[in-house]
Amino acid sequence: MSRKLYRLVFTGLMAMMMSLIISAALILVKAGYSDHFFADLLSSWGLGFVFAWPSAYVCAYFIQEHVLSRIEFY
Repeated sequence: MSRKLYRLVFTGLMAMMMSLIISAALILVKAGYSDHFFADLLSSWGLGFVFAWPSAYVCAYFIQEHVLSRIEFY
């Protein structure tokens, strides 16, 4: 798998999982569990993922290229 494709897949999966967990946690904290929990979760998760994927892609690129390149791993 090419590095660019790997980064897209990795950040996509991470953004998907993290946006699901954060959306569920915020709904539970703010409104608690209700009959509309899963409908609210899907709506919130979709919106969160739209912002999470590009953010994760840019942050992963910045960290890999600018931070990890300065650290010597043995």
